[in-house]
Amino acid sequence: MKFCEMRKLKEIIKDFSYNPYLVERPYVIAEAGVNHEGSMDLAKQLIDEAKEGGAHAIKFQTYKAETIASKFSPSYWDTTKESTKSQFELFKKYDKFWKKEYEELKTCCDKANIEFLSTPFDIESAKFLNDLMDVFKISSSDITNTPFIEYMCSFKKPIILSTGASYLWEIQEAVETIMHHGLPLCLMQCVLNYPTLDHNANLGMIKDLMMKFPRCMPGYSDHTLPNDMSVLITANLLGAVILEKHFTHDKTLPGNDHYHAMDKVDLKHFFERISSIYNTVGNVTKRPLESENTSRNNARRSLIAKQEIKAGKIITRQDLTWKRPAHGISPREINNLIGKTAIETIEEDSVLKWDMFK
Repeated sequence: MKFCEMRKLKEIIKDFSYNPYLVERPYVIAEAGVNHEGSMDLAKQLIDEAKEGGAHAIKFQTYKAETIASKFSPSYWDTTKESTKSQFELFKKYDKFWKKEYEELKTCCDKANIEFLSTPFDIESAKFLNDLMDVFKISSSDITNTPFIEYMCSFKKPIILSTGASYLWEIQEAVETIMHHGLPLCLMQCVLNYPTLDHNANLGMIKDLMMKFPRCMPGYSDHTLPNDMSVLITANLLGAVILEKHFTHDKTLPGNDHYHAMDKVDLKHFFERISSIYNTVGNVTKRPLESENTSRNNARRSLIAKQEIKAGKIITRQDLTWKRPAHGISPREINNLIGKTAIETIEEDSVLKWDMFK
């Protein structure tokens, strides 16, 4: 098993085949969102640091405040961390980038050899992002926005769909809409709390999504605090192939998505730990290892002469026992040995071999 860095996201989603027993090394998306805060220099820094940390892709968010929220939309985040209580006002702070800026960021990503993604939140942004991406991400907030999902499907590209705050029937409707277009789909377990407390992450829902929607690649979009990155590691080991987590250059910054984001140090720590885990996971097809050869030969048993066996004697069950090592006839062949004739006298406790009999 190798990490996904040599493969594009669209190929990974297209090639998915459901296997409930197989865990795959993750494809990691650093969700920069609008943590650039309208600065192109900072956005480019986030690209470089996401690449340095080992992320396979960096994802932004593309919207205009006027098309994403009414002026009367209340907050749904932790207002002790982000004091703005109006969605419209918060989004207005960070909606400075548009087509030209994202084209420039796409070029920067190509130069850095990291995949560019951005979640569109309206028709216009989806239209110009289509020229920049091979895969579309649909936010949890749009899972019931059927006309927008239909529009996204019109581009005929694989889709990643987050499922935060959703009932199964809502997910089912969205999946049916996307599957009707024959598009490869990744379903992301997600909890819409910012931040999500570890005990609210409900990573077990990854398994439920895998069982209910076996044709969809499983993924996980994380809003927990990074801590030691154990939540992301556990999500992957439960089956989530695509992992997405908010990303920042400075976790101490106030407001928006900085306070629950990971940084490049967290990313490096994650990949170090997950590499060590996969070294332990090893092969998923059961077979003996080369390192076990000595044990296989010396710790298993052979058929042994329970007593001296004279030349010409027909072997009976009473002539045989089994002991280590496994250098002779295996005990599983006992019935094939009984009834054969010894062609030489065999000393008691000898390891029995086929050339001693006829």
